[in-house]
Amino acid sequence: MSDVVVQMIEQLSSGKSRIRLDNGEVWIMYRKEMSLFQIETDTVLTDDRYKAVRSEVLLKRAKKRAMHLLEKMDRTEEQLRKKLLENEYPIDIVETAISFVKSFHYVDDTRYADTYIRLHGGDKSRAKLLMELRRKGISDEIACSAIDGMQEERDESKMIRAILEKKHYSPETATEEEKRRMYGFLARRGFQSADICREIFA
Repeated sequence: MSDVVVQMIEQLSSGKSRIRLDNGEVWIMYRKEMSLFQIETDTVLTDDRYKAVRSEVLLKRAKKRAMHLLEKMDRTEEQLRKKLLENEYPIDIVETAISFVKSFHYVDDTRYADTYIRLHGGDKSRAKLLMELRRKGISDEIACSAIDGMQEERDESKMIRAILEKKHYSPETATEEEKRRMYGFLARRGFQSADICREIFA
């Protein structure tokens, strides 16, 4: 690889700077790190120094950042990737950091999907669960497998009846306005129109 030149240094808060290189990369570095590697505007980074900054500073910090994010809460691989990219780590360093935490099963989309369904699947339809897991970056393959595995015998009509009972809803005494509101409530949870109508208009 040819030498890389520091094009611009932008001062940020908390003693950090945004370093722009002529190869298109952006680094976030602290003042001590910049001093250690003698990073200044127009500095020419040899291949060895360029690789050293990436491995000894950026990658090491990205791994620590990933671990810290996962200590605070469980995240999907895509959620973790988004957070690290927001912190402006280069994409290849982000992927390496993710591979590192995955090797210890600190991030595990299958486990995340299983846990999510156990915690939130009680009053939501299959379609709603699938949509929510997709939004969190879970693949359809993992999401469908988790839903099928956890709720193989799931009866959505039975689930609707349980919700109606919990809300003290009776098809015989409900007004037309109450039926419309209940229909909207269940539809927003992803239940199929036919299943809803069969129960609330019984």
